[in-house]
Amino acid sequence: MRTVTGPTDHVVVVGAGLAGLACALHLAAAGRQVTVVEREAVPGGRAGRLNLQGYEFDTGPTVLTMPELIAEPLAAVGENLSDWLELTPLDPAYRAYYPDGSTLDVRTDTVRMAAEISRVCGPREADGYLRFVDFARQLWKLERNHFIDKNLDTPLDLVNLNLLKLLGMGGFRRLQPKINQYFRDPRTQRIFSFQAMYAGLAPHDALAIYAVIAYLDSVAGVFFPKGGMHAVPRALAGAAEKHGVTFRYETTVTEVETSNGRATAVITADGSRIPADAVVLNPDLPVAQRDLLPQRRQRNLTYSPSCVVLHIGSRQGYSKIAHHNIHFGSKWRGTFQEVIDRGLLMSDPSLLVTNPSQTDPAAVPDGRHSYYVLAPTPNLVAGPMDWRGGLGERYAASLVRTLEQRGYIGFGDGIEVQQIITPADWEDQGMAAGTPFAAAHTFAQTGPFRPSNLHPGLENVVFTGSGTQPGVGVPMVLISGKLAASRITRVAS
Repeated sequence: MRTVTGPTDHVVVVGAGLAGLACALHLAAAGRQVTVVEREAVPGGRAGRLNLQGYEFDTGPTVLTMPELIAEPLAAVGENLSDWLELTPLDPAYRAYYPDGSTLDVRTDTVRMAAEISRVCGPREADGYLRFVDFARQLWKLERNHFIDKNLDTPLDLVNLNLLKLLGMGGFRRLQPKINQYFRDPRTQRIFSFQAMYAGLAPHDALAIYAVIAYLDSVAGVFFPKGGMHAVPRALAGAAEKHGVTFRYETTVTEVETSNGRATAVITADGSRIPADAVVLNPDLPVAQRDLLPQRRQRNLTYSPSCVVLHIGSRQGYSKIAHHNIHFGSKWRGTFQEVIDRGLLMSDPSLLVTNPSQTDPAAVPDGRHSYYVLAPTPNLVAGPMDWRGGLGERYAASLVRTLEQRGYIGFGDGIEVQQIITPADWEDQGMAAGTPFAAAHTFAQTGPFRPSNLHPGLENVVFTGSGTQPGVGVPMVLISGKLAASRITRVAS
C-alpha cells in the first residue's frame, strides 16, 4: 500500500464532515496531533442541521445503516458508541407505495419480511427474498473485507481468489437482471434495486456488486439517532475533542501551501497559516483539487444525478405513513432515462418522503410535523436548468401537488415553513456538478479506478469523502476516513 512519506506528527484535516471526523479519530488513536479546520460553526459537513422557526431539519443524509461503522472510529480511541449516541431501530425501515395502490413494509427481520412479501406478492416471491438475503449477505462480507475496506492502488490489487468468488457470484453482471433472478414481481424488483440511484446509476446499468446497498438498507437495519442525523457528527467531534483533536470552526481554508512536492501548511481566509506535516482534504474531491491545490489537469468524471430536497414544517400529520416512505411512480426504466440519460425532470416522479417528527417529536413545535421530500434530478452537467431563476419554487409546488394526488390530503395547505434545496444550492455548498452524491459508480469510477485518496503529485496530501474510495453513502464515507488515516499512520520511510 502506498503511504504518505516523511514526518506525519501534525495532521491538518480540512472539513469536519463524517469522513474528516472518522479520519481525525483514527489519527488521534495513532498518536498524531490533529487539527480540524471547518468553515461552518458546527461539525457535520453535508450532515448539517437547519432550524426554521422552531422546526429542526437534517440537511443531508436521513437514512442511517451500519452503526458499527460509527462505533469503529469511536472504539479506536477507546469510546463506546452507546455513550455518545442513542439509536432507535426503525420498523419498518421503509414503507413502499406503488402505483396500483398496494404498499409493502420493508422489515429487517427476515422472517417477518418474508411474511410481508408473501402477503403482498405471494409465497414464491417470499422464497426469492430469502435466497436474495443469503446472496446479498455473502456479497457484503466478501466486498467489505476484501474490496471496500481496503486501500486499492492499482487494478492488480483486486486480483486474488476473492475476485474469482465475486465473479462466480455474478457480481459483475448488471444489477437489475441479477435482482430479477430472485424476484418476479415488479414491486419487489423495485424495492431491492432502486438503491442503484445512490450509486449514480440506473439499476439496468449498475453492476450487481451494488446489491450490497439494498442489503444495508433493507436487511441489515435502518436506525434513527436521537437528535437526528446531525447527532452523528456531533458525537464523533465530541469524542475527538475529548481525545486531543483541536477544532477551528468558522474558519475557511483558501489554499494548501506547498513546497518541493509537499504540503507545508493550510492558509485560511483571515490570513492565518496552520503548519502541517500532512493534510487531509474532506471537501468534494474535484472542488478541493480546483480551489485549494496547485492547478493541474483534472480527470473528466461522470457525476451522479442530483436532487431537489424540500424541508417542510407543517400543521398536517398523516397516521398511515412510516418514518421513511418511498413513493414509486408508474414509470421505472423511463424515469432513470429521463434523469440520467436525457437530463430531464421526472415526468412521473418517484419520491422519498421522510417524516422524522414521527420518531423525534422534540424537533418540531408541539402538534406540528416535519417532512423531508427528496426528488432525484439531473446534475448541472447532464441537465443545465434555470434553478436560480425560479425553477426551484415551481418544481417544489409540482412535487407538493404530486404528493396530494398520492394521498397526502391537504399537504400544501398545512405548510408553515419550507426551504427548497436545488442543484444550484448543492453547487454553492461546494459540490461538483451540483450533486451531493459525487462521482457516479460506473465501472471506470469504482475501486482502484475511482479517484485515489492520495494526491498524484503531492506526497503528503490525502483525500477523504464520497468523491474518493470507496464511494458514496454514510457507511462508505466513514470507511473512507479510516482508509485516509491509514495512508498516514502506516508511514513509509
